[in-house]
Amino acid sequence: MIEGLIKGLTLGLLLSIAVGPVLFSIIKHSINVGHKGGFAFVAGVSASDITIAFVSNVFSSLFELISEYKQAIGITGSLFLMIIGVYFLFFKKVKTNDQGKAVQITFRKRDYATMFLSGYLMNTLNPSVFLFWLTASTSFINHTIEERILIFTTCLLVVLSADIAKVMLAGKIRNRLTPHNIQLINRINGIILIGFSIALVVGLLFYKAG
Repeated sequence: MIEGLIKGLTLGLLLSIAVGPVLFSIIKHSINVGHKGGFAFVAGVSASDITIAFVSNVFSSLFELISEYKQAIGITGSLFLMIIGVYFLFFKKVKTNDQGKAVQITFRKRDYATMFLSGYLMNTLNPSVFLFWLTASTSFINHTIEERILIFTTCLLVVLSADIAKVMLAGKIRNRLTPHNIQLINRINGIILIGFSIALVVGLLFYKAG
């Protein structure tokens, strides 16, 4: 029991501190649309993690089949990241009121669904996340079902808690940012997403060539 908790905590912390497009997107969404939008995005990311973890552990043969197409999945995900990056770099504008302060966006149900889907797709189509869960499920393949449930449940809870903390922190920072600074963060995030997408494509093509 204790060993399973420790392994789950370690696995969760590794995924929580990993620097990638999802990390920057959580912060960016929280700054732009506030806590509710950030939580919707995080819910999508968490649902994606649960889906991949479940498939990798329960349907190992299916997951191995999917892994054969990881290059196509990776390139699709990279293009998705690049499109989002271009949008935030060149087209995303910060709405301001008469006092020149950033306006808090009022969310509708379909907006929450959009944010949720955005988080789900960004995480699912990220090759590094896919590789993480593939490696983790393979590493614990000799553990009992109960031990694996404990390990991966603990891991998922740690990651979700860390993502919620990121949303809360970004929300506090948002209140101190000017529209200019928020716009600057959007552009930096766009550059980061484009950079990640290019690096992923180059890595995938290099991997194939090797």
